[in-house]
Amino acid sequence: MALMRGTPFSLSSLSFHLNPRFPPPSSRSISSTTARFSTPISICFDAKAGITDKKTSSGSSKVLLKGMEYSELEKWVQAHGYRPGQALMLWKHLYGNNIWAHCSEELAGLNKGFRTMLGDTAELKALSVKDILTASDGTRKILFALVDGSVIETVVIPCKRGRTTVCVSSQVGCAMNCQFCYTGRMGLRKHLTAAEIVEQAVFARRLFSSEIGSITNVVFMGMGEPLHNIDNVIKAAAIMVDEQGLHFSPRKVTISTSGLVPQLRHFLRESNCALAVSLNATTDEVRNWIMPINRKYNLGLLLETLREEIRFKHNYKVLFEYVMLSGVNDSTEDAKRLIELVRDIPCKINLISFNPHSGSQFKPTPEDKMIQFRNVLAEAGCVVFLRLSRGDDQMAACGQLGKPGEIQPPILRTPAQFQTIVG
Repeated sequence: MALMRGTPFSLSSLSFHLNPRFPPPSSRSISSTTARFSTPISICFDAKAGITDKKTSSGSSKVLLKGMEYSELEKWVQAHGYRPGQALMLWKHLYGNNIWAHCSEELAGLNKGFRTMLGDTAELKALSVKDILTASDGTRKILFALVDGSVIETVVIPCKRGRTTVCVSSQVGCAMNCQFCYTGRMGLRKHLTAAEIVEQAVFARRLFSSEIGSITNVVFMGMGEPLHNIDNVIKAAAIMVDEQGLHFSPRKVTISTSGLVPQLRHFLRESNCALAVSLNATTDEVRNWIMPINRKYNLGLLLETLREEIRFKHNYKVLFEYVMLSGVNDSTEDAKRLIELVRDIPCKINLISFNPHSGSQFKPTPEDKMIQFRNVLAEAGCVVFLRLSRGDDQMAACGQLGKPGEIQPPILRTPAQFQTIVG
């Protein structure tokens, strides 16, 4: 059962089956935004209304093109009486050739009759920009509006080393209720379609490529638990890595999970994209508290599943994410336990500073203690990195996305030994 606004949260009632897809959004233009764009953006026009952000009704029969993988698009084009070559040209206009088309006026070079058919039967754009916020370090947070009025957040993170990452959302809100995560305070509002996920990466390239250079990496670490929406996430990732389109390297598209074991097995068998596992604790007692999914799939089961599945993947490494919470999971004993937990799993470890947010009961581990923790891991032979906060002055950093409502999932009971540390 998806956790909706106003629904009491209960782990025992939490279901990880996907809801039926919501009707696809069908916005036909880029909505106004207070941000200044460095890249010229062509605006799509409606013949009757001029510049518009008008959306078709949720019952629209138009097909949302970005919800299709190439093989599906090719069959759809042929079913309308056109040759496969037109499908490839359309695909490259949607995802390649620095076009990233959002309306039929941007499909120059395609057969006129084909363009007319597309205008009558298909939508090229899944999201509308609501706002763009720029942090002091250059990180951008894009607020996207969905057709039903919901808002999702996407983060674009420039890097001086020539790598720029887009962090995409897979849901509106999240059902996992991780105690340190602001998005978790929302509960789950809805799953995103594959088109709504892909469009975030398309918009990132469309808006910022000329200003900050090529966007090379995608991380599914925005709003939501990606593997709770696994079918749409796997499909979106497949579209992103298509060589004729966005052409991201599979090793540079990273899917994150809090540890949904059945979906984790499915992902590792179906996708060649990278995997990140949010570990964040070295004992079941602590992880049960800060990540209630651990009560269903505990550390032992999660890590043994990884050992079993990684055996069949060539030269594959898991990225373990570890958000450091002062006094909770950052002791030398935790570091030593972490070494044992990941033993025999080809991996890298990211140590992440906790990013505070409104109502949080946790505090970030001091930098010197994070370095000590890292050194213990490194001396044992672990590949380990410190991940700096990016965009935190605009609530764009890890664990800061979203906007909780008045009704929120419960704050879980703090174990006795931590009651004097948090709060």
